[in-house]
Amino acid sequence: MARAKVLYSCTECGATSPKWMGQCADCGAWNTLTEIAPTTTAPARSGRFGGYAGTAGAQPVQHLSDVPPDDVQRQPTGIGEFDRVLGGGLVPGSVVLIGGDPGIGKSTLLLQTVVGMGRDKRALYVTGEESLQQVSLRAHRLGLAASDIRLLSETRVENILATAAQERPDVMVVDSIQTVYTEQLQSAPGAVAQVRESAAQLVRHAKQTGTALFLVGHVTKEGTLAGPRVLEHMVDTVLYFEGDSGSRYRLIRAFKNRFGAVNELGVFAMTDRGLREVSNPSAIFLSR
Repeated sequence: MARAKVLYSCTECGATSPKWMGQCADCGAWNTLTEIAPTTTAPARSGRFGGYAGTAGAQPVQHLSDVPPDDVQRQPTGIGEFDRVLGGGLVPGSVVLIGGDPGIGKSTLLLQTVVGMGRDKRALYVTGEESLQQVSLRAHRLGLAASDIRLLSETRVENILATAAQERPDVMVVDSIQTVYTEQLQSAPGAVAQVRESAAQLVRHAKQTGTALFLVGHVTKEGTLAGPRVLEHMVDTVLYFEGDSGSRYRLIRAFKNRFGAVNELGVFAMTDRGLREVSNPSAIFLSR
């Protein structure tokens, strides 16, 4: 099967070019050409830009008064501090992006979360950075080995979506978005175009199927999420997991939340059995 042709688009003016150049021929900006997958002549409804909201563009225009407000049924994660930061629980079809420094505990927190939700929900944990044996080893260390969650080691987004369509999970974790790639693009995993396109496909799947989706993101040396800025606009919630390297305490805070407030703060303590909620964090700060 022949590989699809690749185009390059200028992030400043939107001009396209069949090959990469250091300077945009239209606006003259330097180092602004990024790889994109070419669009096809298929109807817009089935195109790759069919809308991050799932059915966007597939319905006629309606009056606001004619659209009934659905009551959001939040799903508790089983971790009170996490639920509070999320706004009271996890909303079906929502996409949560969680970032933090390497080793801060992002994978541990999400593994504990999906195991807790997996008792009465179908859960799928997709790892692109670790082997299934490494995930199993962590689960045994945390005392979570008896869980029925499904594990998948995969980085190709098309395979991830095919498995999700077959498994039909209620909640899914992709760890991490920087390791996922699509064969529509020739750039390496982690490139701006790969992160943007892979995230768009995953978000679209979550909206169409009602799957609650967690995406793990890397951070740069400046403390911001790695990848294109549009990644934060695609998702519903952006969380940062923080903590000092010499301290066992971890803080999780929301910088964006379409389903709750952004002024909530969750406090955890890292132990040999995983993350534990700190019920009275003010006592910690007053004791110092």
